[in-house]
Amino acid sequence: MKIIPTRVHGVLDYLVGAFLVLTPWVFGFWRNGAESWVPISLGAAAIVYSLLTNYELGPVKLLSMRTHLWLDLASGVFLTLSPWIFGFSDYVYVPHVVLGLMEIAVSIMTDPNPYANAARGHATAHSRAH
Repeated sequence: MKIIPTRVHGVLDYLVGAFLVLTPWVFGFWRNGAESWVPISLGAAAIVYSLLTNYELGPVKLLSMRTHLWLDLASGVFLTLSPWIFGFSDYVYVPHVVLGLMEIAVSIMTDPNPYANAARGHATAHSRAH
């Protein structure tokens, strides 16, 4: 069910990306190890590839929305599994799992067609991008 428009997804991209960068301090698990650097790295990467996505909130339109959603899905799976991949699940895992599953859900529920809600009859960024 594709209920999230790309404009909303774009807002979530930047908010969640920034939040992921801050999670080690927000949830108090900073130890300068994988438990800290996985969400920081994934959050920073999400911001970068969001800036490069061909959608309403991407200033440099190099990546398709479908590619962006695949990156989100892969990031969510990796974030969810990271406590066991890197062996820190005995220290912290709930933020990684919850945020990873949320990222997976949002990637699956997002309409992959940017500019779908643009007013008819007006030139859209989508038509200018092609």
